[in-house]
Amino acid sequence: MTVSPADASADPRDLLAGLDPADDRLAALHAHFADAALDAGAVDVAYRTLDSPVGRLLVCATDVGVLRVAFEIEGHDAVLDRLASTVSPRIVEAPSRLDPVARELDEYFRGERRRFDLPLDRRLSRGFQRTVLEHLRDIGYGSTASYAAVALASGSPRAVRAVGTACATNPLPVVVPCHRVVRSDGSAGHYRGGMAAKQILIDLEAHR
Repeated sequence: MTVSPADASADPRDLLAGLDPADDRLAALHAHFADAALDAGAVDVAYRTLDSPVGRLLVCATDVGVLRVAFEIEGHDAVLDRLASTVSPRIVEAPSRLDPVARELDEYFRGERRRFDLPLDRRLSRGFQRTVLEHLRDIGYGSTASYAAVALASGSPRAVRAVGTACATNPLPVVVPCHRVVRSDGSAGHYRGGMAAKQILIDLEAHR
């Protein structure tokens, strides 16, 4: 469906009245108003969801870069609510805005990409957590490092527990590869998306 100039100037309530929730015109209208909001500079955070081997992912981005990647287990609505209160309430679902992110994630999950080239908005990471997460790029695709090794690389060799917390609360999982940090005995350790998701990512990289 295309939205005519007459539709573009109409009251949204009139356009939506009488439409069945399954009507694909709703999606077209949503896309139209999302595009209009983006063009008007009225959106601070755009988001979309996409399917993956570790479940449906929520991806959020600002003009700076990717802000948040969230697993279903976290509750996508709850994540959006937190972003509305901590970043900006001007949040809009705008899938096309996130197409480059979706494309790189798809390439990664197909085994065609080993490093992400996406700009990142790291405002949700601060202090030691940010230091830890910035060191994760040094752990190569298909490799792992222990929490103790990452603590040492981050300049605080005794902060093993803090490294674990930094990884477990990473706002950009998958893209910032905290799944490559494991316990000293080789077991996976905790993960924001759950133990199963972490093992899937480790195995995906190990077999490419």
